[in-house]
Amino acid sequence: MKFEQITYRPGPVTRIIFNRPEYLNAQGYQLLDEVDRAFATAVADNDCGAIVLSGAGRSFSAGHDLGTPEELEYCERIGLAKPYDQDLRKKVIDMNEYFVKKTLVWRNCPKPTVAMVHGYCIYAGWMLAAAMDVIFASEDALFLPGMVEYFSAPWDLGPRKAKEILLEHRFITASEALSYGFVNRTYQPDRLEDETLSYAKRIADNYLAAPSWIETIKSSINHMQDAMGFSSEIEAAYNNFCLMLGLGAHTSAGPSAGGFARTDVAKRNLSASKPWLFSRGLATSENSDK
Repeated sequence: MKFEQITYRPGPVTRIIFNRPEYLNAQGYQLLDEVDRAFATAVADNDCGAIVLSGAGRSFSAGHDLGTPEELEYCERIGLAKPYDQDLRKKVIDMNEYFVKKTLVWRNCPKPTVAMVHGYCIYAGWMLAAAMDVIFASEDALFLPGMVEYFSAPWDLGPRKAKEILLEHRFITASEALSYGFVNRTYQPDRLEDETLSYAKRIADNYLAAPSWIETIKSSINHMQDAMGFSSEIEAAYNNFCLMLGLGAHTSAGPSAGGFARTDVAKRNLSASKPWLFSRGLATSENSDK
């Protein structure tokens, strides 16, 4: 099976690696189609016991692809709405398929999944990481949640903390993400891969020894969350996201300002929070100065 924008490494611990380092692994429809095929392949592979999702290069993912040449060509060839397409109805249908439905499928993958996050994890990057069962991160990683298509931040952070961070719009550090329960463990950057793969090997062994047992555990936990309204609220929030787009209430910041994610604002607000973060041991000089 040929992949162009991801690397697929089968095995007891199967690796799915975003492979667009020149764009900090920006996520377009082609990459997401390949991720979807890779997950389906791993699920069908009886020798696969766990899946690790990560990114090549300097970051896990800098978010949505906002119009690289490869993405524009793929959208034209497949017949998908391009970034900034004026046909909002078509765009709403395509985004729902790729950013909501597919993400929920990956969340409900029957095999254990682990996100290994380093560098930036922005907007669409947050969405993909959030859909995994477990998240390990490097201590210098930076996360940016937002009002995006798969709006899981209130579930990931809790309502009060989600309001605090999203209303201000700022990056959160790996230490913060750990303290809020979004990230499971943090490691020094040079230890992240070894520690993540070691953990994934243990859960893969557990899965391969008793797959139905592990599948039942995972599906039961997801069902408990769904009983509290998770999936239905994700879908409802997507409607609100589309309403925001239709009203023109979203920002149209240019690339130099960080585009849709307004990363310049998020960095500035992270800097403003430095005194509090340092006083609580939730930041280091490495991640607060990125």
